Amino acid sequence: MLKAVIFDLDGTVGNTLPLCIAAFRKAVEPLAGKKLSDAEIVATFGPSEEGTIRALIPQHYDEGVAVFLKAYEALHGLCPRPFDGMAELLRRLKEKGIVVALVTGKGAASCRITLERFGLTDCFDAVETGSPAGPRKEAGIRAVLQRFGLEPAEALYVGDAPGDATASRKTGVPMVAAAWAPTADVPALRAAAPDELFTSVEALSDWLEGRIKNRPETGGR
Repeated sequence: MLKAVIFDLDGTVGNTLPLCIAAFRKAVEPLAGKKLSDAEIVATFGPSEEGTIRALIPQHYDEGVAVFLKAYEALHGLCPRPFDGMAELLRRLKEKGIVVALVTGKGAASCRITLERFGLTDCFDAVETGSPAGPRKEAGIRAVLQRFGLEPAEALYVGDAPGDATASRKTGVPMVAAAWAPTADVPALRAAAPDELFTSVEALSDWLEGRIKNRPETGGR
């Protein structure tokens, strides 16, 4: 029985990847003294934003992190709301008694900014953020399972990157590919062999409704 749905944030809950790149460019380019391509920035993803700053401008780490967070908040109008239907899906899952968690590579500060801007701070029963040291989605998923006493088969992970499928598979948790963002690489996601792939939030919502339709209403957790 499905008891938990764990979501990624960037590219899954909202179209925040262009915002991240814009904020990195605003923070890093003046300190690095050179222009950076999107590919150069994206190549450092995996660790939290602090890890990206460390990789790109290690000699300006503290200043770079501070400028990034300021720019990230100031530029958040580029992505003012989650994907259509996402907030409703999250709240519907909670109403049905499903554990709703967030496991993201974002740092804690930028994650908090986005959840506040999206009006989703009350939607997640657990939030696991990233680390400057490197990717930790596998550890984050395991932490959610342990916190709620769940078996891997009782949860799903929803993410927009092939690496999400790899991390989820290592925990034994089925993975649903979120292929609705403009930034989604659908062929790469299919090649990662997710358990399911959806190109719209509505399609995911309908599929999840079929998985949980027999659960009693609980009024949330």
